[in-house]
Amino acid sequence: MQESLYVTGIVLKQTPFGEYDRLVSLLTREKGKITAFARGARKPGNRLAAATNPFAFGTFRLYEGRTSYTVSEADIKNYFEELMTDYVGACYGMYFAEVADYYCQENNDEREMLKLLYQSLRALCAPSLPNELIRSIFELKSIAVNGEYPGAPEGRSLEESTLYALNYIAESPVEKLYTFTVSDKVLSELSQIASEYRRRFMGRSFKSLEILKTLC
Repeated sequence: MQESLYVTGIVLKQTPFGEYDRLVSLLTREKGKITAFARGARKPGNRLAAATNPFAFGTFRLYEGRTSYTVSEADIKNYFEELMTDYVGACYGMYFAEVADYYCQENNDEREMLKLLYQSLRALCAPSLPNELIRSIFELKSIAVNGEYPGAPEGRSLEESTLYALNYIAESPVEKLYTFTVSDKVLSELSQIASEYRRRFMGRSFKSLEILKTLC
């Protein structure tokens, strides 16, 4: 008899498979990034339909096969419904999920990236925080979590508050990242540095980011 495995995680993306199934990418606390089938999830009224949408966060019951997992049940704690009615916010969320999908691997300890993604999606649902600030923080912290953050750029004149924000983002726990706002000048500097570091350390284009550039 197949043994079941319980994981806590978030759906990064889902794609149709066959006539009624979905193939989902999950970022989990226990197994890093994994791929799983959700049988019948595209059938109207199927209990896994909403649970396998992007951003769904909760506990998933899986069965392990030879090359993939199968989702049998899900207990979703947060669907991030606010992003379902905010197209721009959802595009930012898809970009964050795409970065997590790029960085994370199976059987790696990806708990920090999972926390970062979850907290970043929560921040997108908070109207008091500008999306561009959230994006800059997410990009810089992603680079730091993966051990590539080089510190503040050298030989550049930056606002003192920008230098403080850069250090705060790199050193602070994920749970305390989205607790500040900045001036327009500091936001502009943070955004430029985050974009430069993204190109330097990630070295690839992201479809969701290209869409965002047409909207903002």
